[in-house]
Amino acid sequence: MRHRYEHWVGGLTGDWLISRQRFFGVPFPVWYPIGADGTVDHDAPLLPDESRLPIDPQSDVPAGYTEAQRGRPGGFAADPDVMDTWATSSLTPQIAGGWERDADLFARVFPFDHRPQAHEIIRTWLFSTVVRAHFEHGLVPWRHAIISGWITDKNKGKFSKSLATDAATTPTGLLERYGTDAVRYWSAQGRLGTDLAFDEAQMRIGRRLATKLLNASKFVLGFGAPAAERVTEPLDRSMLAELSTVVEAATAAFDRYDHTGALDVTERFFWSFCDDYIELVKERAYSGDDSARVALRTALSVLLRLFAPVLPFVTEEVWSWWRSGSVHRARWPEPLAIEGDRALSALTSAALGQIRKFKSDRRMSMRAELASAEIRGSAADLDVLAAGLPDLRAAGRVAEVILERSEPDSSVPTIGIVVTCAP
Repeated sequence: MRHRYEHWVGGLTGDWLISRQRFFGVPFPVWYPIGADGTVDHDAPLLPDESRLPIDPQSDVPAGYTEAQRGRPGGFAADPDVMDTWATSSLTPQIAGGWERDADLFARVFPFDHRPQAHEIIRTWLFSTVVRAHFEHGLVPWRHAIISGWITDKNKGKFSKSLATDAATTPTGLLERYGTDAVRYWSAQGRLGTDLAFDEAQMRIGRRLATKLLNASKFVLGFGAPAAERVTEPLDRSMLAELSTVVEAATAAFDRYDHTGALDVTERFFWSFCDDYIELVKERAYSGDDSARVALRTALSVLLRLFAPVLPFVTEEVWSWWRSGSVHRARWPEPLAIEGDRALSALTSAALGQIRKFKSDRRMSMRAELASAEIRGSAADLDVLAAGLPDLRAAGRVAEVILERSEPDSSVPTIGIVVTCAP
C-alpha cells in the first residue's frame, strides 16, 4: 500500500487546515492581545512556555495577564478553535512512549517497531504521524506499518459505528456467546491488506478449537510425568520431526507479520495430531510407554506456545496446569533436536484413515475388530510404513496387517497406499 502514501504526499498542493470549530477537542494553546480599541491582533499571538503545557486557553491566562482582562480592551482573547483529529492523534507514538514525561522510557521505545492501522487512513493518520516525528525528532516514528483491511458485512459493506451496522458497535455479545479466544480466532483470519467478512461460523470453529485444545491437554497431562525423558519409537520421532517443520513455518510467517499463515499451519497440524497421532499411540501411552508420553507432552508444550498469540486465554489456562509463569513470557519454540522420518507419520495416518472409512461405510463401531488389512503400495512407502504397524494395528483394531508391494499407478491415492480391510 506504499503507493497510497506516495500518491498523497506527491499530490499535496497547498496548506492543510488543522483547526476545527467543535465543542470537544484539544484546544490550541494560543491567546491574542486585544488593543485599546478592542481589536484582536491575530498577527501577534501570545504563546505559553513549553513547560506550562498542556493548557486550555479558555480557562488559563497568558503570562503577565489576569483573568479579569479576558475579552477586554488591553487584555487578551483565547483562540476559539480545537485541533483537527489528525493533528492530535499524530502524536500517538510520543504520548505512548512517555515523551517529555518519562525520558528513560522514551529513549528505550522510540521509534517503535510497528504501527497497526487500516488502509483508509494512510493519507491522514499515518502521514500526519510521520510528519510530526520528522519535524520534531528527525526520524520516522516506527519501522513497519501493519496495514489491515476492513471488517465487512454480508453485503461487503464496511462495519461502521456511524452507519449503525449490526453488531458493529461493541463485541460484548459475541465475547459472551463464543468466548474471547473464539472471536480472536475469527479476527486472525484477516490477512494484512485484505478485508475480513464478519462470520460467526468462524467464531464457532474457534470455540471448537479452544475446546479441543482443552480436552487434548487433559488427555496428554492425565498420564503424569514420564519416568524417563526419551523418545525412542519411530512414530513418536516422526511426529516430532513434522512438528519441527511446523515451528519453522509458523515462525517464518510471524516474522513477516503473516499471523493468518502461522495460525493455519499450526491448526492443520493440531487437528492431525488429535485425530490421528493421539489415536495411534493411545494404547502405548495407557500402557506406560515413556516414548509416547514424552512425545505427547513435548508436542503439547510447543503447540501451546504456537497458539498463544491467537488463543491467549485457553493456552494460559493449560500452561498453568503444569508449567510455572505465563505462556506469554515463555521462550518461543524452536525446531526440536529429534530426527525422524516425517513420511512415517503421514503414511500411518493415511492408513488409519482408510481403515476408519471402511468401518464408517459399513456403520461399524470404530472399536470393532477387523480380521485383517492389506496395504498395497510402493516398496519405499511400505518400508517406511512397517515401523508404524504396531500402533496402526492397535488403533485400527486389526488382528493382521499384510503389506503387498505393487507398482505405482494412477488409481493409487497421492499418499501412495491403498488399504483393503476384512471384517
